[in-house]
Amino acid sequence: MQYSQKVLDHFMKPHNVGKLENADIEATEGSPACGDQVTIYMKVDEKTHKIDDIKFQSYGCASNIATGSIITDLAMGKTLEEAENITWKEAAEALDGLPPVKMHCSVLAVDTLQKAIKEYRIKHGLAEEDNFSKETIVEELKKVLYPKVGESIVTLKMVKYVGFEDGVATIDIEIPKFDEHRENVAEEVREHLEKYPEIKEVKITM
Repeated sequence: MQYSQKVLDHFMKPHNVGKLENADIEATEGSPACGDQVTIYMKVDEKTHKIDDIKFQSYGCASNIATGSIITDLAMGKTLEEAENITWKEAAEALDGLPPVKMHCSVLAVDTLQKAIKEYRIKHGLAEEDNFSKETIVEELKKVLYPKVGESIVTLKMVKYVGFEDGVATIDIEIPKFDEHRENVAEEVREHLEKYPEIKEVKITM
């Protein structure tokens, strides 16, 4: 697998790595059981809402460590609003690209940053908890990438149906049985959705 020099540099000598003592907020996304996990710690200036300090810890591959490193670099010194607008594509571009099968690491890093920002805002009365709905599921599916090309399964129009009733999320995905990435996509969908307490079961048809 071909990695850019920047990915290798951030993997070998990651920036802002470790636990931030007395952090204002911390957030974790992913799961070691699924292969990748990232935790982000932040200190935020209460008056300016700028990120004064940020660190990360990760469990996973070289891309996971590199994206954790670059996302903290990109967020450092920015306001919460500016940091919240950092996209997974921008994070990947800052590393001079990632292999398509590793682009999900960039999504995970950005997800964790956005979760930390959201939880900080809720904690300080700057935002309210979102009401869970079918749209919440659709937004999560936009973060699931098809490994072959490193693009969202929603963008690629692979998601044919999304339903949510009585705690059951039903997802219909169009992907051929012979596709080697089929199970990987299903695992990613489950990982993104099972973290919501409102979802008791995830049913995926392909």
